[in-house]
Amino acid sequence: MRGVTKQHENVVSFMTRQFLDMMCPSNFIATNPEVLERTTREGGMNLLRGYQNFIEDWERTYHNKPPVGADNFMPGRDVAVSPGQVVYKNRLIELIQYAPTTARVHPEPILIVPAWIMKYYILDLLPQNSMVKYFTDAGYTVFMISWKNPGPEDRDLGRDDYRSLGVMSALEAVTAITEQEQVHAVGYCLGGTLLAMAAAAMVRDDDDRFATVTLLAAQTDFKYAGELLLFVNESQLALLEDVMWEQGFLDTSQMSGAFQMLRSADLVWSRILRNYLLVERRPVNDLMAWNADTTRMPYRMHSEYLRHLFLDNDLSDGRCVVDGKTISLADIQVPIFAVGTTRDHVAPWRSVYHIHALTSSDVAFVLTGGGHNAGIVADPTRLDRSYQILEQKHGAPHINAETWQNLAPAENGSWWLAWRT
Repeated sequence: MRGVTKQHENVVSFMTRQFLDMMCPSNFIATNPEVLERTTREGGMNLLRGYQNFIEDWERTYHNKPPVGADNFMPGRDVAVSPGQVVYKNRLIELIQYAPTTARVHPEPILIVPAWIMKYYILDLLPQNSMVKYFTDAGYTVFMISWKNPGPEDRDLGRDDYRSLGVMSALEAVTAITEQEQVHAVGYCLGGTLLAMAAAAMVRDDDDRFATVTLLAAQTDFKYAGELLLFVNESQLALLEDVMWEQGFLDTSQMSGAFQMLRSADLVWSRILRNYLLVERRPVNDLMAWNADTTRMPYRMHSEYLRHLFLDNDLSDGRCVVDGKTISLADIQVPIFAVGTTRDHVAPWRSVYHIHALTSSDVAFVLTGGGHNAGIVADPTRLDRSYQILEQKHGAPHINAETWQNLAPAENGSWWLAWRT
């Protein structure tokens, strides 16, 4: 419509989709033939069992208990079982070291920086889909940051604290322990954004300890951040900051609503249909159990992240300040391996792809199937996996995301195979 901004058009489109998803005929007993048939056949007992499921789910949510079935995936017993030990800790992190399981060992270790809004063991779930195990079995020494789950006392921890106490302190410990001068750095989601900031600051400070940088579903230009941008404006941030000011952090229940609304048809309404009308509970898997093991965000960090990255896009525009001085992603020259996923509603792959235009590096970009988590946790034993990969050398003519997608060859299997080589 003439005179309507693109942002307002997107808001109207988003809310219209939410309304249509909610009013879909399959959500109601009278207009869902499958539910009608089952209700008639069972004399309404399916609805009684569905009501019992609803009460059980409500009770678990109210008492902050994990969902039904999550108890089958306990960290240290069923998941997160790769042998490792905490080799360093400070106020904000614990650093876990995993030893290689091979006789021949790669000299340069791997340092993984997960996002602080997720538990580290998403990359060490069951043995068959553990990224940690995959790389220790390939002869690498792996280090993983485990972030503290902040409480009210951590309200003033900010972006610089997460960089210095997180990435840089871990890097100091890794190089001291291994006595290696260079490290392969890996950042996942927000951890990748923080890693990119750290890498740019290191170049500015003549620090060359990163041999390569890998960004997994990590954005560096938030201009293309998708529908999450609909939740980020001055009024929304003012409301969030008021809420966080009172309690010192943003609770996970306050974050999860926005992510669920991005995929309401899958995460809200179809779940209601399965659990309470058809009464066909989907068994909880390791990834779903991990997803229920939630974390919080400290007041200052979350405010700085939303305001300076999402709202003002300081990082890609060259206004991001680290230790009182600006940084530029264009300073980064080490090889970059970046991964986007086709159904990512948190970090859309076209947004992740924009790393090509921001750095002075050779960039190998991978596009794989799945969402923000399932696409990254790419079990190499599964035969139904596939991905596209194409490397662009620095100085080569830039191609846009759609052109890249048409040019990049498709490969069968997990993208982990391409990463290891």
